Amino acid sequence: LRPTSDLASKDTTGKSADLVGVRESDMSDGVAAPQETKFIVALLAGACAGTSVDVALFPIDTIKTRLQDPRGFAKAGGFKGVYNGLASAAAGSAPGAALFFSTYETVKNALTKKVDSKYHSACYMTASSCGEVAACLVRVPTENVKQKMQAGQYKTTMDCIRGVAREGPGGFYQ
Repeated sequence: LRPTSDLASKDTTGKSADLVGVRESDMSDGVAAPQETKFIVALLAGACAGTSVDVALFPIDTIKTRLQDPRGFAKAGGFKGVYNGLASAAAGSAPGAALFFSTYETVKNALTKKVDSKYHSACYMTASSCGEVAACLVRVPTENVKQKMQAGQYKTTMDCIRGVAREGPGGFYQ
């Protein structure tokens, strides 16, 4: 948003606002109030963004994981099967990112309504932390399965899930 003189918008009372697209009633102490993002928009945007990034960068992540394998890069699979584990990554990516963004937006909207605008940055940090904790509930188990697949410890995603499940529910969070 930028101040203008020629393009000032009119609110419902006919008064001019100093910022394009912002009504005087939306301003507190001269600062525009943050706009609320609808829950479903945050959910879908997060799911699409998370899946796109994870699928695009998956081969690079696989190579990095194999370089870190104690058995060595070649024994961990080298450049073969760089898409092993993509199914588990994609399956966890959408819900993990969707959970992050929907939690972030929900907490941010709740907090920013209750505090003065000069404290909104603290609200954003708190909302981001809450979003990350929520996303990790999904991200950690899928990351665990994905890394075991990338390192060549299992042949199929279902074999990997069964193997980790034998350790109990905590096995997914190790």
